[in-house]
Order: sequence, then C-alpha cells, then structure tokens
Amino acid sequence: QVQLVESGGGSVQDGGSLRVSCVVSGMFLTDRITAWFRQAPGKEREWVARLGGTDYASYADSVKGRFTISKDNAKNTLYLQMNSLKPEDTAKYYCAALLARGSGFEWTDFRYTGQGTQVTVSS
Repeated sequence: QVQLVESGGGSVQDGGSLRVSCVVSGMFLTDRITAWFRQAPGKEREWVARLGGTDYASYADSVKGRFTISKDNAKNTLYLQMNSLKPEDTAKYYCAALLARGSGFEWTDFRYTGQGTQVTVSS
C-alpha cells in the first residue's frame, strides 16, 4: 500500500523559510516524476513544483527563484525548500507521486497524494 506523509509545515513571518517533507512508503521514488501542489482556502489546488524522472526541476512562476524541490532516493523522501515566503504562499501543501496520466502538472495526473501540511505566512 502506497502512502505519502507530509510534514514540516508551520507558521512563519513574511520573508521566512520552511522546508516541508514527504515520506513515501510502498513504492520507490527513483526515476519517478513527483510534484508539490498547494491549496489555499476558497481556491483550487495549484501546481507548485515538479521533479522529472531525470531530476529536472520546474516551478510555477509564482515560486520560481524562491522554492526548491528535491528528493532523497535513499530516504524515499521528497522535499520542498521554501525561502522568502510571502503571505500569498499560505496554503496546505501536498506531495504527489506515481504519474497515472498527463505530464504531472495537474494533481489529477498522479495516482497518489498525501494529506497535506499547512503553511501559514503572516505579514
């Protein structure tokens, strides 16, 4: 059974940093496309960052230059380092793994997502 468990969320002030993690069990992340999404209250879930099978990273324009997606295959863990956080980054952050369709820029492209971890940025 595949499980994705996010952690590391919390409350920070404008300009602060956080690193959220996603521990995956039941499948290996090696050579897999993975991604992070987020959902703010009253808004649709949106794509944040994607790590391709060759570890090529791509980012939404809103986070480019501030966020970094990475993966530790030995720990089967996906990370999202978030720097220079802004109040508009406030959302619940979800990891996703195992591409089922598409290219991995929609959360519905993935077979598995976690329960999310809340990130709150205050001004």
